[in-house]
Amino acid sequence: MITKEAPAPAPAPARAGLEPPRPAKTRPAWDEVPRWQIYLPLGIYLVFTLIPFYWILLFAVRPAGSTSLVPWPVTFEHFEKVWTDRSFGTFFQNSLMVGLATLVMTTLVALAGGYALARFDFAAKRGFMLALLCSQFVPGALLLVPLFEIFAELRMINSLVSVIIAETVFQLPLSMILISNFIKNVPYSLEEAAWVDGCGRFRAFRVVVLPLLRPGLIAVGSFAFVHSWNHFLFALMFLNNQDKQTIPVGLNTLMSADSVDLGALAAGGIIAAVPVVIVFAFIQKWLITGFSAGAVKG
Repeated sequence: MITKEAPAPAPAPARAGLEPPRPAKTRPAWDEVPRWQIYLPLGIYLVFTLIPFYWILLFAVRPAGSTSLVPWPVTFEHFEKVWTDRSFGTFFQNSLMVGLATLVMTTLVALAGGYALARFDFAAKRGFMLALLCSQFVPGALLLVPLFEIFAELRMINSLVSVIIAETVFQLPLSMILISNFIKNVPYSLEEAAWVDGCGRFRAFRVVVLPLLRPGLIAVGSFAFVHSWNHFLFALMFLNNQDKQTIPVGLNTLMSADSVDLGALAAGGIIAAVPVVIVFAFIQKWLITGFSAGAVKG
């Protein structure tokens, strides 16, 4: 005898004015960990990170010969010394020129090359990408001799232009890879729609694609600026006169074989770090977004 299964009972209708019960939310595993187990290691890490910065600040604003662990009375004599007597004003201006010029040149060339890699197919594309990746394993010190010979033949030694060109060439491979990966995330259909509306390729890129590349451009430009600001080897090798030196080389002049002026060295280090801190403070959100988006596709 075949029996029919009883139909499932219909859900009870919701009462007027009452919402159906919502499922209970599951708490993530990390939310069950006591807060002190999270804040304690983070606090210890923060202390060990800030101690060197406090030590530099202490030497920079503490009077010469003082051994106090509290910077009182505060003095700015070390800053005045390095800015005027040690020509750090000139070093700062030279570093700023090199950093900004490297930022502009790296961004423009990487944008053009990255667009070509992202939107066009050509025979040597895979080999070119492999060469860009392999160039990241070459240390900058190996480029000093050939670059010096090239700049000597072009009579560009002791010129800021030589440092700018060297920094741009050194930054281009990584910058081009990041920009190309970021452009791949922009749908190609957006450019096609602009072409249908009557835009040329350049205008479609400028109007449609370029505004969407802001995080990637900020990430590439800031990375190029910070690296050229802190780089030591190229400025040391290609610049001879003191009025052409940059801040990293200027910091090296504060140390001698006989003695080191710790107060002046600390003040110079703070002067060198302030622009980098300001840059990262203002572009932190764009920087994280740009590097993460540029690493999605290969």
